[in-house]
Amino acid sequence: MEPHLIGSAEALASLARFDSIIDVRSESEFALDHVPGAINCPVLNDAERIEIGTLHKQASAFDARRRGAALVARNIAAHLEHRFADRPRQWRPLVYCWRCGQRSGAMATIMARVGWQVTQLEGGYRSYRRAVVAELAGLSIRFDLRVICGTTGSGKSRLLQHLAALGAQVLDLEALACHRGSVLGGLPLQPQPSQKMFESHIWSTLRGFDASVPVFVESESRKVGDLRVPDELIGAMRASSCIQVELDLPERVRLLREEYLHFERNHAALFAQLDCLTELHGRERIASWKQLATNGHWERLVESLLVEHYDPAYLRSISRNFAQVAKAHIARATSADSSAFEAIARDLMGR
Repeated sequence: MEPHLIGSAEALASLARFDSIIDVRSESEFALDHVPGAINCPVLNDAERIEIGTLHKQASAFDARRRGAALVARNIAAHLEHRFADRPRQWRPLVYCWRCGQRSGAMATIMARVGWQVTQLEGGYRSYRRAVVAELAGLSIRFDLRVICGTTGSGKSRLLQHLAALGAQVLDLEALACHRGSVLGGLPLQPQPSQKMFESHIWSTLRGFDASVPVFVESESRKVGDLRVPDELIGAMRASSCIQVELDLPERVRLLREEYLHFERNHAALFAQLDCLTELHGRERIASWKQLATNGHWERLVESLLVEHYDPAYLRSISRNFAQVAKAHIARATSADSSAFEAIARDLMGR
């Protein structure tokens, strides 16, 4: 039995038909980006790839291939003995590497000899990446987007979470980017994915949506932390209808303190981010904000940041970038409590 070769378009249109998607590239290649749902089973890990590359340069291509073959055979054997030891004969894996070369070919050939119905992705990860880039533009303009707008702390992300819980189609860019979208928006101990992985997340999410049903998304800027929202998607968002979430200032302060509690526990991290605003607000104002934090005046600090930084920035940006915000449906939250946002979500679901 030989492995079946499949093109990226056909494979990606029916990923669910495979029991497992196996990425045989090294751990660092996998971490940068991979096909959604894939598991990493390297046939050469990072250290081994460096070893083979060095041998190729310092000795010969033959010596490198001989050593590489031994390592690949050993690693595939380990995967068969441990990772795939319980797979039944009917198991149907999809295998890929960088460009459908020797690494995935070796794994797929041995799996096929075992008797599994193995498929190899033609063109490997490289063809998958090309498909993502090509499809993202069309997917971005395919849906009826409903853009959730509102000043910082008004509960836009909480509303998206409740909409998703009620079964709405939600594209939560901040969740996919592991960032809350502002200078203070980095999540503690949670690095952002690569740009390619971010785009894979967006692509995978949009491909799972029904184009006849609205998609709710937050009114992000072009960048979420260090990651850039695809141009076609940000263009579609800015042309779409808007929902304006409103929440009284004291409740916004309460909500933000709940969500950014890590800064109250780590002054150094907060001060480092506040320093990024020095060019906009000057050293004196930054020093005053730091003093409020040092003295434990958290409500005063958050309110000052909202009134003096975030709200003016939002008002300047929203009307300039989102064409339909002046006609936005107003969704007023009675408090920062979860029940208030669930009520808004239910109302929006009924529209």
